Amino acid sequence: MTTTETDAPMPTGPDAPVAKTEIPAPKPSRRRREGGILNVFSHGVLILWAIMVVMPLVWAVMTSFKDDGSIFSSPWALPDKLHFDNWSRAWTQANMSDYFLNTILVVGGSLIGTLVLGSMAAYVLARFDFPGNRFIYFLFVGGMSFPIMLALVPLFYVVNNMGLLNTIHGLILVYIAYSLPFTVFFLTAFFRTLPTSVAEAAFVDGASHTRTFFQIMLPMAKPGLISVGIFNFLGQWNQYMLPTVLNTDPDKHVLTQGLVQLAVSQGYKGDWSGLFAGLVMAMLPVLAAYIIFQRQVVAGLTAGALK
Repeated sequence: MTTTETDAPMPTGPDAPVAKTEIPAPKPSRRRREGGILNVFSHGVLILWAIMVVMPLVWAVMTSFKDDGSIFSSPWALPDKLHFDNWSRAWTQANMSDYFLNTILVVGGSLIGTLVLGSMAAYVLARFDFPGNRFIYFLFVGGMSFPIMLALVPLFYVVNNMGLLNTIHGLILVYIAYSLPFTVFFLTAFFRTLPTSVAEAAFVDGASHTRTFFQIMLPMAKPGLISVGIFNFLGQWNQYMLPTVLNTDPDKHVLTQGLVQLAVSQGYKGDWSGLFAGLVMAMLPVLAAYIIFQRQVVAGLTAGALK
């Protein structure tokens, strides 16, 4: 007698288990393939752009440690040894130390004044409705589109009549006025994204407008302040046109003026190693500031979009 193996019958009823069926995995769609090609293309463009930006910086740093002969004989080769005397010569003989100190005083004072005045004006424009609010806001926006070259001649006479020509504090005031339009425009949009419930709770507890702004709203706007601070720092540190017109005293020159004076004063001597050392000195604070505050800059730029 033979027996045959048969599958056990599946139980029926409300408590019967449901048979699991395997669903075939969907094939990659055309849209997914196109997205992959687009990602590869975008990453390739970013890598190419990074190489174009990083290579000149690396070459400038590498050249600052070479002697003048090696710069022309083997410009792309590594230095045979590190010539630190290029840096010391640029720092002392080319007066880069004085230019560096003047730049720190001017940029530091103007950056603090720009952030304080710009944040106060932006907070009022973003949080309070009053007659002329939009008009004042658009005046700041219009200030960004006004070419500074058209204001150089009248600005020179205004600063001269006020007795601020060839002074550090006069240049600080000009830098503040030059940077305020963008600062107010940027921070006004940022303050509008902050929640109003926190400020209202502070008013209920008896806090004044001044205390609410400096102790509550200003710390909440820290990402935006860092972002606009970095942008202003870059613009003010690399500013050349305004100090050239308003700061003609050699003892009060800033770094950009000092680099130009160093390049012109060499004449046919061609102290290229010292010039590259001074150039790297001027670049290092900017690179350091961006590297340190990189996360805060990205957070400040995307905060409005995320909220």
